Amino acid sequence: MDERAQRQAIESLSIGSADEAAIAVGRLLAVTEAAYERRAQLEHALQSRVAIEQAKGVLAERYGLEPDAAFDLIRRAARSNRMKLHELVRKIKPGQPTPEELAAQIQGFASPRGS
Repeated sequence: MDERAQRQAIESLSIGSADEAAIAVGRLLAVTEAAYERRAQLEHALQSRVAIEQAKGVLAERYGLEPDAAFDLIRRAARSNRMKLHELVRKIKPGQPTPEELAAQIQGFASPRGS
C-alpha cells in the first residue's frame, strides 16, 4: 500500500462505525506487514551483495584481476558447477585455498599471487 492508502486507513479510524475501524486496522496491519517483508528483502539483498563484493575482492587480489573479471569468473564457475552463485561465494575466503569449483575456470585466466 502507498501513503495515500495509509492515510485513508488512519482517517477511517476517527470516523465511521466499528466495522469500518476494523477494516482500517486490517489495512494498517497489511501495510505494516508489507513494510516488514520489504525491509527483510532489502536486508537480504544487501548482505548478499556484501558477500559477493568480498569474494570478488579476494579473487581480484589473489589472481590480479579487475573486480568485474573476478565476478565473471565466479559466475562462470557457479554455472559450470550447477550451483547457486551465493553457494560458491560463501566458499571464497581470504587465507583459505581457492574452492575447487573455481580451479578449472582460473587456469588460463590469470596467474595467482601468493596463494
